[in-house]
Amino acid sequence: MCYTPICAMTGADAPMLGCSSPARGPRPPTHGAARHARPLARPARGTSLNHMTCSQLNACDAGFVARLDAELPRGTLRPVAAGYLSEPRGRWQGVAGGVALPRNVDEVAKIVRACHAACVGIVPYGGGTGLVGGQIAPDGPAPLLLSLERMQSIRASYPSENVLIAEAGAILADVQAAAENEDRLFPLSLASEGSARIGGLLATNAGGVNVLRYGNARDLVLGLEAVLPDGQIWHGLKRLRKDNTGYDLRHLLLGSEGTLGVITAASLRLFPRNHAEGAALLVVDSPSAALELLALAQAKLSGMISAFELIGGMGLAFLAETMPQVRQPFPQPPAWMVLLDLGVPDGIDLPPLLESVLTDAMTRGLITDGLIAQNAAQRAEFWEIRESIPEANRHIGSVSSHDISLPLSDVPAFIERAGPELARIGAFRINCFGHLGDGNLHYNVFPMPGRSRADHEHQRDAIKTCVHDLVDAMGGSVSAEHGIGRLKTGDLERYGDPTKLAAMRAIKAALDPVGIMNPGAILRRV
Repeated sequence: MCYTPICAMTGADAPMLGCSSPARGPRPPTHGAARHARPLARPARGTSLNHMTCSQLNACDAGFVARLDAELPRGTLRPVAAGYLSEPRGRWQGVAGGVALPRNVDEVAKIVRACHAACVGIVPYGGGTGLVGGQIAPDGPAPLLLSLERMQSIRASYPSENVLIAEAGAILADVQAAAENEDRLFPLSLASEGSARIGGLLATNAGGVNVLRYGNARDLVLGLEAVLPDGQIWHGLKRLRKDNTGYDLRHLLLGSEGTLGVITAASLRLFPRNHAEGAALLVVDSPSAALELLALAQAKLSGMISAFELIGGMGLAFLAETMPQVRQPFPQPPAWMVLLDLGVPDGIDLPPLLESVLTDAMTRGLITDGLIAQNAAQRAEFWEIRESIPEANRHIGSVSSHDISLPLSDVPAFIERAGPELARIGAFRINCFGHLGDGNLHYNVFPMPGRSRADHEHQRDAIKTCVHDLVDAMGGSVSAEHGIGRLKTGDLERYGDPTKLAAMRAIKAALDPVGIMNPGAILRRV
């Protein structure tokens, strides 16, 4: 298959550009369970339990599971399959006394009320794709896992309003498909969209590749339905663009990682589908040149750039080493390249517009080589390169991985400074890539050839501190899109604003005084 090189572009031969389809992934396994008879104590109807406190949480033991099982429909509670107790990076093994698989919000509320009354912790579970350990509890009293995987309905769609209402267990790819069936676009997109579920994506305020154009997950939500820590249901599934009626509980729950309640459904914003889509891989001399290219593209393609991804040569080398089936775009891997992805409405002829911008960029010396996808299949190949890099990283085995964000103008300086700082600790390979358009880098540190991550175990903390100290000094964030989970609680304490942390603890204590909701995530349990 041939790509169109930029140097061969002409107005008459400008390539047609297309779109690709998302992949779908597996769903977690489930297993059967026995039933029991003794009922659970129930709170009086209409009574809030927010006054309750626990000196410590109780384990989700066999007795609690038996009593809760008797109160729920058959098959709602099951033993915990191994897949629920692992996380993608393999750093922790979770513990849990059982897994609950409710079918509706009323069952979720009943489960949460029971855990609240018994001081049993709850770990909400989406698709299990989180990278900071928010979906598992590796220690402490065994909690109850609350999986929303059965709640996967698309409850309603309102194409004239550009709104779709989805339950928390809906897989992102299925929500995207439901929007497409209405000739609309749900723009949240990331590598795990075939298995990640809406509830988890909203609870972590997921980012992805289209943040530059459409924003983070929280920017795509108009309303929520959720169960609060005392078991009360918040009916907030509004479809309003304007609702200025006090504190916005929606934005409090979005990004709370299941520590303030359980999201059960959401009113999601849709957008008109692009009439045409295209992509180009562009070789640049440096991250500084990539930023200049971004500024030029934004000036000439305002509102049409869906993604602007920075890819380093080390990522391409890792692909060649571990995933040779992924086609390399250039004979020799460049030190830096950019994946530019575009979408335009009806009435705009994309190929000549893109040609004009890239010709200007070459004239200015911002790009030295490049390829334009001629069709949907080639665009998909470009994206396969970008989306395969995390898997290649896993094959190599990182010493320390970092999901960081920086002010755009400081990105080149960070990249220039971080390498020499790390060299003081030891010799490493750096794979820097990510969503340059919104300032989010994945800055990952790997052993040199012939060595393993185990050889650098004693240096991991020093590496992480080195990178994060520099990010903090430059006004950045040590968690751009993955969240805090359990992996970064110490980082939040080290780098977080003390006033903000105090306010977060006060909010947690007010909404969840028992401390049952995802204990140990974001904030340490004290």
